Amino acid sequence: MAKKLSSVLGIDIGSRKIKVAEVKAQGRDAVVTALAMVDTPEGAVDQTGVFNPDAVGAAIKQAISESGASSGAAVVSIAGSASVLVRTLEVPRMNSNELKEHMQWEINRNIPFAESTVVSDFKPLGDDDPNSANMDVVLAISPQSAIDTVMDCLKKAGKTTHAIDVEPLGLARTLTTSYDDLLHDKTVCVVEVGHKTTSINIYKNGKLLMPRQVPVGGENFTRAIADGLGVSMLEAEDLKLANADVSGMAVAAGSFSSNPFAAPADLGGGAPAEGFVPYNPFADEPMAAPDAGVPAPAEDVPAGPADATPVPSGDPQAQRVNTALASELDEFVAEIRRSIDYFRNRGGDVDNLILAGGGSQLRGLAEFLGNALGITCDALDPLRRLNVNAKRADMSFVDAHRTEFTVAVGNGLHILFD
Repeated sequence: MAKKLSSVLGIDIGSRKIKVAEVKAQGRDAVVTALAMVDTPEGAVDQTGVFNPDAVGAAIKQAISESGASSGAAVVSIAGSASVLVRTLEVPRMNSNELKEHMQWEINRNIPFAESTVVSDFKPLGDDDPNSANMDVVLAISPQSAIDTVMDCLKKAGKTTHAIDVEPLGLARTLTTSYDDLLHDKTVCVVEVGHKTTSINIYKNGKLLMPRQVPVGGENFTRAIADGLGVSMLEAEDLKLANADVSGMAVAAGSFSSNPFAAPADLGGGAPAEGFVPYNPFADEPMAAPDAGVPAPAEDVPAGPADATPVPSGDPQAQRVNTALASELDEFVAEIRRSIDYFRNRGGDVDNLILAGGGSQLRGLAEFLGNALGITCDALDPLRRLNVNAKRADMSFVDAHRTEFTVAVGNGLHILFD
């Protein structure tokens, strides 16, 4: 039997920043003993995955050195449209052997990658009703080459791979550990805004109910400012952080009619419908299946506020920045609304919206989304209710960037859950 670890490095490889968080177990509690963040090498990572493991490995090694972490084992999340597929499935209730056989069929029909050699795993989720006819399972599929690349990054950083995880499950651990007192029995939509993509994941009591990733991130906001004001991306990034304040931006009436989650009618046993094309959540457009065996698209549903309109501001520069951001914010709201409307059309609802990730630091974004969607929205603090004893960390910097450590801390919390 493998020795249970007393500490582990949680690592989050983003396209803009690489974050590390060392977490040590003290009984049933967790202590964060090291935190650091470094720039991701230019061109080494994008929305599809890791391209340059040598450069990424060196950056991880630098971050670990700066943090003062001593743990030799690491948990890293794999992300990117060419690197991983994560889905939750509702399947008929069955025993472990039956489930293993059924999930192999699900894996075979859900592979969206050109590469034929894949690594897959699945995990039954907690039962809200153990007497129900169906059960929920989370499924992850990744090309073998993507797994090898991530492991190579850690090897070059001088660390062993304890586990490779997916971001939605790392976020679930953070919610369970830091927010169970506030969000118990509530359904929560976590919007994790990265540099190039945004993850929209819905949870209840730490159970992942629906994952989705969309190709809109903080870089889109920066580019909108650069194009609108005729400045460089570097200048636009500074303007975004210094001048933008979208909290008071108004929204006008509108509607959306998109179902990005079209899937076969039968998610249980049996063969897939003839001509079925599996849903690829990383495609720019939803993959359409033939009419046979596929439910009709949901009827257009009034979606309420849509078009972001800047409100008067006493700061002319801020007004210009807000004006440049308006159309991109419009699309951002639309993507979140599509996900929530789809979840509601399946009988669920969302009680709270929580923002995480570096792209979420656009000033006033939580208030803007709360007003636009009619849902209470707050920033996620992954260090809430955790003991932090990171001696080398500049805590003023950590406090200003807490939400950016969400995935890294969630990966580090792996040792308390698995």
